Amino acid sequence: QVQLVESGGGLVQTGGSLRLSCAASGSIFSINDMGWYRQAPGKQREFVAVIGKGGTTTYADSVKGRFTISRDNAKNTVYLLMNSLKPDDTAVYYCKLRIRAASAFFERTYWGQGTQVTVSS
Repeated sequence: QVQLVESGGGLVQTGGSLRLSCAASGSIFSINDMGWYRQAPGKQREFVAVIGKGGTTTYADSVKGRFTISRDNAKNTVYLLMNSLKPDDTAVYYCKLRIRAASAFFERTYWGQGTQVTVSS
């Protein structure tokens, strides 16, 4: 069984920084892509950033130059460092991991429980 635990959300002023973490645990064979999505009130969930197994990263245009995604494969953890935060960044942030469990033949998508990020003006 695989579990994801997110942490690091909170309330911050405009221009501030936060670092989110998402740790996977359980019987894991391998982890492929690790990413972050967010959902603001009344809006659809949207892509924020992704990092591949080899370290290749992709960002949404809205966060380029401000957010940095990274991963620690030894800890099965993905991070999102968010700098120069704006009120428009306020949302619930979810991690999304492609994981092959030890008992599975194929990988599947796992989502974190979500962590609230609120940026005050």
